[in-house]
Amino acid sequence: MSSSTPIAGSGPRILVYSDDVDVRAEVRLAVGPRIGAGEPAIEWIEAATADAVLAVAQADGADVLVLDAEADKVGGLGLARQLKDEVFECPPVLVLIARQADAWLASWSTAEEVVSRPLDPMVLHDAVARLLDDPAVAR
Repeated sequence: MSSSTPIAGSGPRILVYSDDVDVRAEVRLAVGPRIGAGEPAIEWIEAATADAVLAVAQADGADVLVLDAEADKVGGLGLARQLKDEVFECPPVLVLIARQADAWLASWSTAEEVVSRPLDPMVLHDAVARLLDDPAVAR
């Protein structure tokens, strides 16, 4: 079994990166405990530093990466670009932006999905579900 083959009954592994614990909690709450009714529970991985995100991505430890563009020191947009450039078979990336004007930067970051704040739970949940279901971005 390859490292990206899910174990039967195991849920998706979603990493959420932000230096702000409240942002991480908001993302978990907005997405919810499962992608759909009857689906296995999501396994959440929280990261407060870029180094932690890189380690998880390089170890094939997540199915989707949710990155906060407003994180201090290393923002999610630059980190997304770095991950896509440096990590072989990088998981799909969703970036959270604070201003719609940052959408062009999100495009530069090569993230597959972009969600604006304030977070709409339906929009965020649907974006994560698309990343998990899309064979074009699935690993």
